[in-house]
Amino acid sequence: MRILLTGSSGWLGRFLAPMLRARGDEVVGLDVAPGGDTQLIGSVADRVLVDRVFAEHGIEAVIHAGALHKPDIVRYPAQAFVDVNVTGTLNLLEAATQAGHDRFVFTSTTSLMISQAIRNELADHAVWLDERSGPLEPRNIYGVTKLAAEQLCRLAHLENGLNCVVLRTSRFFPEDDDTHRALSGENMKANELLHRRLTVEDAARAHIAALDRAPAIGFGSFIVSAPTPFARDECERLKHDAAATIAHRYPDAPALYAARGWELPRSIGRVYDAALAERVLGFRCETDFQAVLDALKGGRALPFVHDSDYVSPKEAVVR
Repeated sequence: MRILLTGSSGWLGRFLAPMLRARGDEVVGLDVAPGGDTQLIGSVADRVLVDRVFAEHGIEAVIHAGALHKPDIVRYPAQAFVDVNVTGTLNLLEAATQAGHDRFVFTSTTSLMISQAIRNELADHAVWLDERSGPLEPRNIYGVTKLAAEQLCRLAHLENGLNCVVLRTSRFFPEDDDTHRALSGENMKANELLHRRLTVEDAARAHIAALDRAPAIGFGSFIVSAPTPFARDECERLKHDAAATIAHRYPDAPALYAARGWELPRSIGRVYDAALAERVLGFRCETDFQAVLDALKGGRALPFVHDSDYVSPKEAVVR
């Protein structure tokens, strides 16, 4: 299959493109920044460019992973988010429809599910989030434009029959968190695998599963995150004493963390439930919190990438 992969120079693209090629697909990479898997430099907001890519490269399917992201809010105006995340998605959907495609995979985000109240953790319990959660009230331009793009995917299926799978991925960025610095980057990433993170490798594998299942699904939106060990009835305990709740499930965790100089979370404010993706897509992340503990116990490398110096390729070009 000849696949147009947008965002091919980005963090996800550099893992996803090789996986696609390894299974026999041909990848045509499109990005605003150069990269090892990028053949075409340009923006999805440029409709003339998008049409030319489809015409000249015989594109058969699209994985749309290119976007402006939450850290970009401080670097780009709101209009840029609309141009790239909304108009760019519409350009690709229309081109895919005109080409008669039967599958389109869109990389979305769990961030659009987080209202300001959830972000501020005002509830007296951890908020359990799955595909039925709502109403959706994104708290910034990133979430607003991603939600709009999801709805364009839904309309493309309803009005034109384009099979679209939306993946609401939780965190998989390699750099430090841009707002929270209380813990080391590795400590925070390890903690987040309990409730709001996956590895970039698992994110790439989820896109391949979505690509394969799209014709059978028609349209679907799925949370993609490492499987949480928690249950809904633990939400109050997670908010008020997460460390004890974790220690109950993983008795060796406190000692392993202490030996590393790490801290277990004292409170967890939200949990992403990825069970629907497992049931419908047949996809389950390979790396979870137990993999972290196994690595600590065995003295092996951590099962996720942390790079505090990572800079998005598009920003590297600007610099």
